[in-house]
Amino acid sequence: MRMKLLVTLLAAALCGAAITACSPPKAEKTKLVEIPDGTIDPAVWGKNFPEQYETWKATAQPTPEGKSKYKKGNDGGKVYDKLSEYPFIALLFNGWGFGIEYNEPRGHVYMMTDQKEIDPSRLKGDGACLTCKTPYAPQLAQKQGKTYFSQPYADAVNQIPKHDQELGVACIDCHSNKDMGLKISRGFTLTKALDDMKVDQTKLTNQDKRNLVCAQCHVTYVIPKDAEMKSQDVFFPWQGSKMGDIPIENIIKKIRSDKAYGEWTQAVTGFKMAYIRHPEFEMYSTKSVHWMAGVSCADCHMPYTKVGSKKISDHRIMSPLKNDLKACQQCHTESPEWLKTQVITIQDRAASQYIRSGYALATVAKLFELTHKQQAAGKQIDKGLYDLAKDHYEEGFYRNLFFGAENSLGFHNPTEAMRILGDASMHAGKAEGLLRQALTKAGVEVPVKVDLELPKYLNNRGVKKLMFKPEQELKDPYGPQK
Repeated sequence: MRMKLLVTLLAAALCGAAITACSPPKAEKTKLVEIPDGTIDPAVWGKNFPEQYETWKATAQPTPEGKSKYKKGNDGGKVYDKLSEYPFIALLFNGWGFGIEYNEPRGHVYMMTDQKEIDPSRLKGDGACLTCKTPYAPQLAQKQGKTYFSQPYADAVNQIPKHDQELGVACIDCHSNKDMGLKISRGFTLTKALDDMKVDQTKLTNQDKRNLVCAQCHVTYVIPKDAEMKSQDVFFPWQGSKMGDIPIENIIKKIRSDKAYGEWTQAVTGFKMAYIRHPEFEMYSTKSVHWMAGVSCADCHMPYTKVGSKKISDHRIMSPLKNDLKACQQCHTESPEWLKTQVITIQDRAASQYIRSGYALATVAKLFELTHKQQAAGKQIDKGLYDLAKDHYEEGFYRNLFFGAENSLGFHNPTEAMRILGDASMHAGKAEGLLRQALTKAGVEVPVKVDLELPKYLNNRGVKKLMFKPEQELKDPYGPQK
C-alpha cells in the first residue's frame, strides 16, 4: 500500500514537472518608460508601445483606391473635392469658406496640414478652429482663456512650437502618460457637454471611453460670436439631450436659439446661419444598431491586429472598407464581399436621399433669391407665407447639412440617417410650395424649373480659382428624379 502511494506521488510530481517545463513563460508586464507630464511628441510615447506607434505613423500613407465608393479620403494620395462630388453644396455654402474649398478628410495626420494648404478664405476663422486639430489646444485654452478662441487663426498657430505646427492627433489626446489608459483631454468642451447631459463621469467604463475619446472631436460644435464676429467660446449643442440620444431636433433647436450662434451669411438667401461640423458621435450614439449592441468606435476603426507575436489595436485609423472589413469580421461571420455589399447598399440609399434633398433645398434658396429681387423691385410678399417658408427652409438645410458633414454616408446609423433626410426633403418641399404661393399671390410668374446657375458657384472659387471636377461628381445612384 505504501509502495503504491509512493508511485502515485512520484507520477504526480513527474507530471507536474513536465507540465511546468512545457508551459510557456508567464507574460511579463510591459515596462513603461516614464513620460513627463505634458509630453506631446508621439515618438516619446512610442518607446512604450512601438507597434502602436508604427501603425499610427502609417496613417500618413495613401489608402488603396477603389475600396470605398463614397468616402475616398486619401485614396491614391489624391485630394477629393466635396463641392465637385455634390455640386449643390457650392450653392448652399456660397458666402462661407466651405463654399470655396471643402475637401474629403484625409486622416488624422493631415489635420493641420490640410488647414495650412486650404484656400485662405477658410483661415479667416479664429483660434477656436484649432480646438480639434492640434494636441496643443487644451494647453492654449488653459493658458490664454478667451484670447485663445478670439485671436486670429495664424496667431493661434504661432503659439504652437514650430516643429509641431503640422502635428495632428497625437497620443496625449487619448491616453494618460501615467499608465496609457484612455482619458478625456478636452475638458473644456467634452467634459462640459457630458455635464450638460448629467453623465456621471466617475462611472465611465473603458468601453465608454473608447467612444468618448473619439467624441472629443468627431462631434459638431458651436462657436458663439460677439458683435464684431469674434469667437467667444466653443461648446457642443447637446443641451436637452442624453447619452445615447442626441437627436438632430435638439441640436437645431440650440443652434437656432441665439443670433450669436450665426457664424456666416448665406449669400444666395442673405440669411445668417449657424453651422454643423462632423457629428459622427451624435449620429452613431442616437440608438444605432451597433451602439445599442455595445460596439465602440475603436472596435470598428481600430480593430485588433497581429504584429509579430503581439496583438494590438491598429492605430492606422480609417474606414473598415479600406481594411477589407477585418473589423466587421470580429463579430460577423459573413464574407467580406457580402459585408461590403451591405455597406454600399446602405450608403447608396442614403446618398440618393442626400442628393435629392440637397437639390430641393438649392431650388428653395434660388426662390428666396428671386423673392428678394422682387421685394427690391417693389412687390409686396405675404409676410406670413415668407416667414413660414424660411422656417421650413432652415430646418431642412440643417438636416441636410448634418448628414453631409457626418463622415459615414449613413452607415453609422442607417435608420436615423434616412429619417433625417426624409425630413430634410419634407421641409424643402413645404418651403418651396409656400414661396411659390407667396410669389404667385404677388403677381410674379415663377418658372416650373428653377435655374440653379451651378457653374457660377462651382468655378473660379477663391484665391486658387478652383474649378468643378466633373469626374469626381457622385450622382444619384438611383437615377435623377423626373
